[in-house]
Amino acid sequence: MNEHIRSELAGGVLTVTLTRAEKKNAITQAMYAALSDAVERARSDGAVRAVLLKAEGDSFSAGNDIGDFIAIGSQTDKPFDMSVFRFLKALAELDKPLVAAVKGRAVGIGLTMLLHCDLVVVAEDALLSVPFVNLALAPEAASSLLLPAAIGHQRAFELFALGEAIDGRTALAWGLANRAVPTDRVDATAEELAAKVAARAPNSIRTTKGLMRDAERLWALMQREGEAFGSQMKSPEAMEAFMAFTQKRAPDFSKLG
Repeated sequence: MNEHIRSELAGGVLTVTLTRAEKKNAITQAMYAALSDAVERARSDGAVRAVLLKAEGDSFSAGNDIGDFIAIGSQTDKPFDMSVFRFLKALAELDKPLVAAVKGRAVGIGLTMLLHCDLVVVAEDALLSVPFVNLALAPEAASSLLLPAAIGHQRAFELFALGEAIDGRTALAWGLANRAVPTDRVDATAEELAAKVAARAPNSIRTTKGLMRDAERLWALMQREGEAFGSQMKSPEAMEAFMAFTQKRAPDFSKLG
């Protein structure tokens, strides 16, 4: 287990906590490997009836650790061997309830992983965004299907294309969350929901979730998105976007296209 991922099993609920608070819980490949371990364990361990995802600090997740992602992505010709894709596949295949407790910012994968959750509790003042186009990248985690399905094409396109954040109240109104509560009630509310669903008939829950999701279709789409994402990562657009990000300036795409 990675030092920035903590897993605890109690009462049938496997609580998986991101603990890299000092970096806004930006996720490294090592953290993805640990998250994969936890989700795969949840699927195979009969003692696990539900999974709860939460985070320490003031942000759920700032998304990928950009430096780590660029460094590892540039070193491999087999992007699907990266731990992030193992995690995405594990999410697609998980047949047990997945609950999320979201406070602060949920950026990129911090939002798209919520599309694989069955119950989502957000803070009313949480800020959710998917700024892939801002970084000249492409959607991931089957979000090109799941986000429009959840909130409609126009709203999803706006989130992707403009990269602007929505707050927790809006996420609830748009159908991205089950509850929007004050920040100090997020964890307790999510824990209560996880305990409730963990007490339900386990085979019935798995069957119901399986009928609602097509894991093979999701994983196939994740791979297509991964190819597009990888292609964009090597593009002049992305190079300009990443350079601008590190230099803390706005990217200039005026001479590209």
